[in-house]
Amino acid sequence: MMTVSQQIVMIAVVVLGTMATRFLPFLIFPPGRPTPRYVKYLGRVLPAAAIGLLVIYSLKDINLLSSTHGLPELVSVAVVVWLHLWKKNMFLSIAAGTILYMILIRF
Repeated sequence: MMTVSQQIVMIAVVVLGTMATRFLPFLIFPPGRPTPRYVKYLGRVLPAAAIGLLVIYSLKDINLLSSTHGLPELVSVAVVVWLHLWKKNMFLSIAAGTILYMILIRF
């Protein structure tokens, strides 16, 4: 159990870390200056890389020799892709895929 002083220090560190991540970009890249090319590049490629990483992480433990043969995962991924291409709504596609996956693994 943490003491009161340890709790205060922990909260202060979290507050400082949060404030730094919020304010630091405005100090590093002020509004009057052009955004560096590498930052624009990272803004283009990192979202796709993060999604790819999440997909690989989500599918890494599929056991094709189990009773379901990875079918719930693959069906859910297909529904997410189809819904996103059809509706272009990330929240809808991820929520529907998650709900479908939860239903499929229960039955």
